[in-house]
Amino acid sequence: GAYAVYDDDPANADIYGNLYNWYVVDDERDVCPENYHVPSDDEFKQLEMELGMTQEEADAYGYRGTNEGSKLAGSSELWNSGVLIEDYEFSISGFNALPSGFINGTNGNFYEIGHRNGFWCSDGSDNEFWFRKNSSSYSEFDRSLENKSFGLSIRCLSDEIQAITFLVPENFTTIQGAIDYSMDGDTVLVSAGT
Repeated sequence: GAYAVYDDDPANADIYGNLYNWYVVDDERDVCPENYHVPSDDEFKQLEMELGMTQEEADAYGYRGTNEGSKLAGSSELWNSGVLIEDYEFSISGFNALPSGFINGTNGNFYEIGHRNGFWCSDGSDNEFWFRKNSSSYSEFDRSLENKSFGLSIRCLSDEIQAITFLVPENFTTIQGAIDYSMDGDTVLVSAGT
């Protein structure tokens, strides 16, 4: 496998990280730390459905859903202006997808930093593998296949299943209201019917 930094500029590595071809995903040395893995297409679908997509939308190809792409993106100051960052639920998931751009594996050129990103999935077919993409032009989240030679980001997923419980104090009418009021490190608990 191979990786690169956008425009070979170390400042881009500090902000966006590396861009990897799919061979890194399949490398026996494991790109992810111990107890983490590159998520499968189905694991990305599970995340997307937690954020509001239906199963039918998650199974579709291309830009799907409503605003799940906006929910997964973060750091609005790094994105080109567009519907992605204008969505009222921009960045609420904490995923913080950044507009890292990509490397065309055919010609080795860098493209679209500030405009889009791509995240490899661990599965696909012979020469093409699933990936996910944000674009500043869409609030939806893209599901497509890409050639293994392209350079995209990798987001590692914990092998452990984590359950989170939210309880909202009675003086708040919505979960979001309690979250907005809370401070970093506060625990916000949610119970049924709130």
